[in-house]
Amino acid sequence: MADINVPSPFRPHEADVPLAQRQGGAVNATAPGAGAGAEPMIDLIELLFFAYRNFVSDPDDILQRFGFGRAHHRVLHFVNRHPGMRVTDLLDILRITKQSLGRVLRELVDQGFIDSRAGSSDRRQRLLYLTPKGEALARDFVNLQTRRIERALAECGPNARENARRFLVSMIDPEDRGPIEKLIARADRAAEDATRGRGG
Repeated sequence: MADINVPSPFRPHEADVPLAQRQGGAVNATAPGAGAGAEPMIDLIELLFFAYRNFVSDPDDILQRFGFGRAHHRVLHFVNRHPGMRVTDLLDILRITKQSLGRVLRELVDQGFIDSRAGSSDRRQRLLYLTPKGEALARDFVNLQTRRIERALAECGPNARENARRFLVSMIDPEDRGPIEKLIARADRAAEDATRGRGG
């Protein structure tokens, strides 16, 4: 399988530097894009914290059975979506240190969830694939989190999915939006092709 080349805008940039450091001083609650005197959106900030807390906690019970954490979940998710991806691509997507990823990958490989193979053109490259065991676990996580999203969208009325998608894309830094949407679309097409290839 060909390597996945994740565009360079996934690499860390200014947005990863703490706001106070970029501004050279204390954090101003209204500073990021808000006009002077604008009301801070504390309610939405807190709702995002709580929504994310519950969203990522859904798989926690399953993860704990294997002694895994949320970093393991993220690795399984993206390797599942992009079979044959390079370790360097995964680092760009997750924006974690090579040391942190190395530890998580070792545990997933040792327990039989991920297969790390040498690249066909460059034996130094490590290409990542899920084993059948890893695919089953990744599928369990997707199903679990899909149910939460479906419940939420059902409560929000017509066009909820499209509105939620537009909001989430808009939350991403502008320079990252295009590459991220292309990454998602490419994975969707590959999944559809695989399903058709299996006669499904």
